[in-house]
Amino acid sequence: MVPSCFRFALPALLSVALSGLPVSPASAQNTDIPAWLQKHVGTGEGQIAPIVLSRARTLYYEKRRKGEVRNPCYLAKDATRPSTSRSGKPGQRFYVICESSRTFRAVSSGYGNGRKLQRANFANGRECAKNFSNAEGSKLTMGGAYTTAETRTSFKGYYARSGQRAAFHRTFLLFDGEGETANARERAIGGHQAVFLKWQCRFKNPQSPHADKQGYVPYGRLVNYTGGRSNGCTTWSPSESKEILDLVEGNPTTLYIYPESKDINAVAKAVSKRKSLASAGLYWNTACLAAIGAPRFWPKRQLQPIINEWRQSLPKQPPLELPICK
Repeated sequence: MVPSCFRFALPALLSVALSGLPVSPASAQNTDIPAWLQKHVGTGEGQIAPIVLSRARTLYYEKRRKGEVRNPCYLAKDATRPSTSRSGKPGQRFYVICESSRTFRAVSSGYGNGRKLQRANFANGRECAKNFSNAEGSKLTMGGAYTTAETRTSFKGYYARSGQRAAFHRTFLLFDGEGETANARERAIGGHQAVFLKWQCRFKNPQSPHADKQGYVPYGRLVNYTGGRSNGCTTWSPSESKEILDLVEGNPTTLYIYPESKDINAVAKAVSKRKSLASAGLYWNTACLAAIGAPRFWPKRQLQPIINEWRQSLPKQPPLELPICK
């Protein structure tokens, strides 16, 4: 297992990332996983499941071979794992793997919370993800192949910090997908810190570059949902988010998210037939499978019309106008 105090040395990783080290043909073979990395392979807390590592390595080295990425590190995520570890801390289901510097790190990450609509309930609980989809507006996780792209930083409002009002900006890392994940940009799927600003009121600050036409800016409180659910994006704690964003800024790499639709359907079929996943060569986190019963993949062709119909049925709302701060 990986100690909870394990940290990769960011300056060292960045220096390696900028060096453009050549790919070792031997290390590119999933049948030849280095001994130091083998120690982190497994289904325990802080470990990466064999199938997740195998697919993440295959994707990464294929992109390296084609010259599409040069970053010596690659990313992976196992969305079948629970949100909370046995110790009560956020569960580790996102991985940063740097084979050239022999570093492995497992950190927490959110998954899509879904929606509960009249025609379809595809909402996920707080601990384990049951529903998955690539439908736009589903707010669900979609497993498969991604490549990190550019970042965008946006102003979210002001909040209280050390007795002062401070501006909160959040950086969003875009993902480019392929195959079933090809609509990642359409879905606004990417990575960012698991923090949002819950607006409460607005105050006059015409000097702020973020003020509206009347000179007001929003004010609220920061909400940290590290390890919880998201709108389908990959989320990290504030400190881990900064390290990951620094690692890939201007130096893209691959991200493989498990499970894909084929995995979800195969596991669901095995469960319905009461077959052992191990004997069928399948993988799902044991604790979460017990909690959800069986996973479900909602194809875009099935779910998109339902979401579109729901959106069209919503009554028109007047623009949000926050009260004046007291």
